[in-house]
Parts: sequence; C-alpha cells; structure tokens
Amino acid sequence: MKEDRTPRMPAVPVLVVGAGGMGRAWIGTVLASADARLVGVVDVVDGAAESAVQDLVPEAERPRIATGTALLEVAERSGAEAVIDVTIPAAHHQVTADALHAGYPVLGEKPCAATLAEAVSLAGHAEASGRLFMVSQSRRNNPHLHEARRLAESLGGVGIVETRFAKAPRFGGFRDEMRHPLLVDMAIHAFDAGRVLLAGTPLAVTAASYNPGWSWYAGDAAATVAITYDTGAVHVYTGSWCSPGDETSWNGDWVLHCEGGSVHWDGETPPVAQPADGDPVPGRTPGAEELWELDASLAEFCAALRGGPVPASEVHGNVWTQAIVEAAVRSADTGSRVVLAELLDEALEEARELDSTDGRSRALGAWKTGATGLGGS
Repeated sequence: MKEDRTPRMPAVPVLVVGAGGMGRAWIGTVLASADARLVGVVDVVDGAAESAVQDLVPEAERPRIATGTALLEVAERSGAEAVIDVTIPAAHHQVTADALHAGYPVLGEKPCAATLAEAVSLAGHAEASGRLFMVSQSRRNNPHLHEARRLAESLGGVGIVETRFAKAPRFGGFRDEMRHPLLVDMAIHAFDAGRVLLAGTPLAVTAASYNPGWSWYAGDAAATVAITYDTGAVHVYTGSWCSPGDETSWNGDWVLHCEGGSVHWDGETPPVAQPADGDPVPGRTPGAEELWELDASLAEFCAALRGGPVPASEVHGNVWTQAIVEAAVRSADTGSRVVLAELLDEALEEARELDSTDGRSRALGAWKTGATGLGGS
C-alpha cells in the first residue's frame, strides 16, 4: 500500500468548559482526536476540572493541562486556540459570548442556547467578533443518515419524511419534571436530522403533545409534529418516551417518500431503498475510517479553523433547528400553527434588547428580519 504523505495540519489546542458527564465525554473525544489537543479544562465547581483530568487524562500528560474555574484566565494560561462549551444550556449564552469576544472560536453542545432569543443573539455575537461558533448537533453526523439522503436523491428526492420514535427510559431527575420532556430534550435530534434529509428552509410547525395515563413523566412525554418546508416537503414526527414494547432505536425509525419509491432506515443499520419498480437496494455500509457523532463534529470544527468549509451547523444554520423546537412547544401549548419567520422576528427583538444591555454586539441592528439574518428566505 502506498504511504499517505499528505501533510497533516497541526492539532488545534482546545479548552473544554464543563466537566460534568457530557464534558467528560468531550474530554475523551479530544484525547482520541488527531485534529485537536486538550490543553485545559474549566468548571465553575471548585475541583471538578481537576477531578476530570485526574480520571481521564493519562498521568504523563496531566501536568500540561491547565485547570480552574475562570474561563478566560485558564484559556490564556493554557494557550488554547478554541473553546468547547459543554456547560448547562442556561450558561451557554454567557460562556460562548465571552469566549467569542476574547478571540476564541467556539464549538458548543446543543442546544445553541437556553432560549431562541439567546441563540439569535449568539449569531450576532459571532458576526460582531468575527469568530466561528459551531453547534455540535452530533446525531446529524451519522453516515447512515447521509446514505439515506443519497438513496432518496436517486429516487427523485424526498417529499415526505416520516419518523417514529418509541422508547421507555426511566431517567429520574429533571426530565421527569419537564413540561415537554420529549419535544425539548429529545425530538431536537430528529428535527435536525430531518433538515439533513430535506432541501429548503423550514416554514411552519403544527404540533400536538399528550401524556398517556400510565406515563411516569409530569409533563407531556409524547407528541406528533408536522414541519412544512418552503419547498413543499413535509416532515411528520410521532414520538413517545413512555412506550415500552415495540421500541425503536434511539435515532427512531424513518421512511422517506420519493417520486420514484421510498427509503427505510431503522436508525441503526444501513438504509434500504425500495424503487417503485424494482428490487430493494441496500445502502452502503460505512467504512471503518468514517467518523461519527462527537468525533465528526470535532473534526469538522477543527477543519474549519484550518481553512476548511463553514460547518453546516454553524450558529446561523443551527438556530433553525432550535426554532423548530420552540415552534413545536408553542403549537402544542396553543393548538395553533406557528410560522417560523414570525417566531424568529419575535426572537430578534428580544435578542436586540439582550445585546443592548450587554453592549458588545450591534450586529443584529443590520438584520432586516430574523429569517433573512439567519440566511433563510
């Protein structure tokens, strides 16, 4: 085999902010990456960053990892060139804005921010600072999902997407008390994956949520959502977090309807196309070298910092996914169809007020509407 002599770009020195369960997952991802190099860990809880380093980083490498509770102090001391924000959603806006304005590109965990207005605000902070802010919507980094889209395009492209999600996890804790646990905490993954499959911009959302009598959740653990796109395509999602028995994969069960046939994906194995006239066509099995989920998000982020293309989940693109979630919750609460452009205009006004108080970004003043500012129609 011919030796690959393609020069590798230097690894990006990164600082992970947040040393909880997901923060530890990101630390492990960075340690296993050839594209990034861990130089620091920060957590507001005294001693948490040090504990994570002690538990996860090989002993010989620990001395070179800076730790502490103050983001910018540790970032400067560590020599970081980028920040991975794995804090709780309520902290995302402050942590990301501080990092961007200090000159650090940010890779943030989903959701982009705690509210849609804060997410729009962060799009403005990214513009004002001139730094990349990418949101890791990691489940879109699934080779099977992209193979499903390829198969659908061979059948004329997707017109209708159906997603069925059924699981019965007993988490305990905050999810059991949320008003809309499924829509807010889980369905965001399917909504974002739908955007991978469907061309165009999401236009409007209609949703109904419900809670079966046997549910152990305080809020609505089940929902049906219809998302319409400006191309005329529709994504219909039906999900439940209290449905034992015939459970789906964590990615759900998908059927893509096309002019020339359909594609089925069970969320775990390669998809299969069924042409209208012909035999089933199995999808490609991913190669061992292909990256998935967090690994793929990190590689895409680092590649962008080294001159590669702007990631699809850069903040302006990712806000649309959060808008779908917020629209679904509003529609479920009101029983009305929610137009995303109107919702985004409301968020833009709130975001301008946030930025006026903050004083570091005036970028949103140039936006004519929320949708056009995000690059939509």
